[in-house]
Amino acid sequence: MPRSLHDLTYDQLREVLVSAGLRPAHTGTLWNTLHFRAMADPLAREDLAPPLRKWLTQVLTDGNWMLDVPPISLDTPSSDGLTHKYLLRMADAQEIETVIMGYTGRHTACISTQAGCAMGCVFCATGQMGFVRHLRPGEIVAQVLHAQRCVRAKGEKGLRNLVFMGMGEPLHNYDSVMTALDIICDTRGLNIGPSKISVSTVGVVPGILRMAAENRPYNLAVSLHAATEEERAKLIPANQRWPLTDLMAACRSYNAQTGRRIFFAWTLIDGVNDTPEHAKRIAELLHGLDAHINLIPLNRTDGYSGEESTSTAADAFHRILQDAGFPCTIRQRRGIDVAAGCGQLKALKNRRKAAA
Repeated sequence: MPRSLHDLTYDQLREVLVSAGLRPAHTGTLWNTLHFRAMADPLAREDLAPPLRKWLTQVLTDGNWMLDVPPISLDTPSSDGLTHKYLLRMADAQEIETVIMGYTGRHTACISTQAGCAMGCVFCATGQMGFVRHLRPGEIVAQVLHAQRCVRAKGEKGLRNLVFMGMGEPLHNYDSVMTALDIICDTRGLNIGPSKISVSTVGVVPGILRMAAENRPYNLAVSLHAATEEERAKLIPANQRWPLTDLMAACRSYNAQTGRRIFFAWTLIDGVNDTPEHAKRIAELLHGLDAHINLIPLNRTDGYSGEESTSTAADAFHRILQDAGFPCTIRQRRGIDVAAGCGQLKALKNRRKAAA
């Protein structure tokens, strides 16, 4: 396959243009076109300098370079009027999900980092699919650009927040994710601030330690879901490779090295991990950590028989954690009618295809 211009950081793009005999100044123009303006067709920009237009036309026609502008396979707006889920088709026909969530005065995009997922979390639709492949940096950036175009088309200013909580495990695809973030945060382009970006992990310990060592400035979100080794292993097979003890040691190291708060996610499953005893165990496990706990009602999937907790159980769970001194939020459910949970839209399409 040809290389993608969207895979490149600013410095890498400059090297490509200079090696082709173009002046370095053309880098700013092309970068502005691809990332700040988020143009799907850069040749549609009328004021491109003739040398840049000639080079761009030639390399795209010859197939030496390409653009990551994935077509929409499914477009599903939610009845809430604020959530929009897209299934985007990659060049090899793999499909990934991108979700845009609107809030008062801001928009957040939920981004995928892999086709499928190798972590196998039992309640997750993507985990039930298995792993297909990593996404390239350009395929990750392309989702943000797609969301930016969609938000701007509504007359809004653009995206403010990103959560890397879509299909796949971001820290399993560490290098591509971090390159994509370098591109996304570049102030000459999309210019989304690192403090507005959250990278979620099910507990890939080497990735957490590497983020700390490299002082990556993004918010770290850790999917916890259980507070004992035995209970966590039943929900998250990856716990066998990175046990809870090792995960918590990595989180404490991350806290100490970076000084940044960690956001812990806990999916509330009726009768499985939503009792007052579970809440007390979380408080013990996270004691001394700078932590915020997000409680997430389970999104049901065909591959898992569990059900979401009752509102009474969720409220009691929330109260115990707050009383223990932890900032704690019951996350608002969004886009349930459009299968907005990770992997659910692709799973729904696969079921329809199998039934046809």
